[in-house]
Amino acid sequence: MRIIRAADCKVMPWKNGGGTTTEIAVAPEGGSLGDFDWRISMAHVGADGPFSSFPGIDRTLSVLTGNGIRLAFGDGETVSLDRATAPFSFAADRAVDGVLVDGAIDDLNVMSRRGAWSHRVERLSGGSHEVAVERGVLVLVARHGEWRADGAALAAGDSAVIDAPVTVKLAAGNGGELFVVKLTSQA
Repeated sequence: MRIIRAADCKVMPWKNGGGTTTEIAVAPEGGSLGDFDWRISMAHVGADGPFSSFPGIDRTLSVLTGNGIRLAFGDGETVSLDRATAPFSFAADRAVDGVLVDGAIDDLNVMSRRGAWSHRVERLSGGSHEVAVERGVLVLVARHGEWRADGAALAAGDSAVIDAPVTVKLAAGNGGELFVVKLTSQA
């Protein structure tokens, strides 16, 4: 298990230059925005605008803070996301504009290269949980509260990267929130 402390994450500009993102983990290690297999990051969205296009990439977006965002896709589909909605998956090469509901938000972005990797994202709240992954990589992103992952402490903002196969026992106090990201190689 590799623990990534919030303070050790790299802040970088968005691909389209419209804001900044905090990179949590990327594969391969040191991969750029054009050649990653998978990437997990958090972004601060302070204004309406277009999302960066990532050809051949699948993306899942989860709202972490703020009142939400409406995704307006170029084909006419619209989706509203807030802190209570489930993580939303879509092709990262679809044209989409983000329209803030009422002020800035922070979001969690999980992206994987279509055909090479796939991913699933789940939000867990407090209590005890057991997460199993047969193959690939498991990434835990702690948002609120103090979490224990097989005894290792994860404070809010910390993450853990764990190679499969693995079964992890998770525990948190009241009000804890954690995102579970399961990444699977298609090779």
